[in-house]
Amino acid sequence: MTSNHASVVNRERVEERSSQSATTLISAILLLYNDGDRARTILEALVRGLERYGEEWEIICVDDGSQDHTSRVVEEFLSRHRNVRLIRMRTTFGEAAGLDAGLRHSSGEKVIYMTSRVNVNPEQVVGLLKKLDEGFDLVVGWRNPRRDSRLNRIVSWVFNRMINRLSGLKLNDINSGVFAARKEVLTAIPIYGDLNNFIPVMAKKQGFRITEEKIEQLPGKFRTSRYPNEYIQRFLDIITVLFLTRYSKKPIHFLGFLGAILTIIGAAINIYLFFYRILLIGPIAGRPLLLLGALLLVIGIQMVSIGLIGEMIIFTHAKEIKEYNIEEIIAR
Repeated sequence: MTSNHASVVNRERVEERSSQSATTLISAILLLYNDGDRARTILEALVRGLERYGEEWEIICVDDGSQDHTSRVVEEFLSRHRNVRLIRMRTTFGEAAGLDAGLRHSSGEKVIYMTSRVNVNPEQVVGLLKKLDEGFDLVVGWRNPRRDSRLNRIVSWVFNRMINRLSGLKLNDINSGVFAARKEVLTAIPIYGDLNNFIPVMAKKQGFRITEEKIEQLPGKFRTSRYPNEYIQRFLDIITVLFLTRYSKKPIHFLGFLGAILTIIGAAINIYLFFYRILLIGPIAGRPLLLLGALLLVIGIQMVSIGLIGEMIIFTHAKEIKEYNIEEIIAR
């Protein structure tokens, strides 16, 4: 085949996909990593579920740097299905990057996201889509029953309780790795780092309607959260989301509050030691209390200063920051 003929064929494929995307209503983003032949089973089940739903659909497979033959399995599958595409990452970038890449190449008004890591039943995504039809904007998959390790379930329970308490949500499986959403929800919130685990929290801040729907977790091998760094990362993620959802435009309220408390405590200790020495009650040199008072005073002043710097940055870029979301504009 000549290069000119190949370019004509490629152009025809692009035009064909463009005409198809104009009528696509559902985009299913499937994140794969070292799934091998299992990828075919997941895709076949997902196609059955989407076909049963009855609307036009597309599947965007994102291979997150697999080191096995996952991509070849998907390529063989898409050769038989014109509305299946493959995005192959150069290396492993994580779930947030995979979701973002899939969104950028999707055309559906409704978006389904699944990661093969959690091993849920793809045919049951129909239940999530039906919840969208009831008027919800985001439907989180609730893995029930769960088949992974008891440790994973305990960690997940604690994590969900903490996030629900901080955000006001009432979900059983916030970071389940599967959800359905209207595309406007995902374009209104930032997705980077590990924030894909907190999409319901960010969506609630924007005023979207959120619910959950049970989806079966299938038996299989699951990774167990054993290492301390994983828990530290989750804790830091929770702090990040708390800051972004409550103090992103008023950093002084967060940093200034803590800084003021530390400054007051440090100042009180130093004043006490000052009069302790002035009144000749005793020496203060080398006392741990003196070091503590000085340390708290310095840290407190630094936190207030950082908060003020954050306020100046926010003030400078305030016009570029949008913290609200308009559902509709009605006019006569």
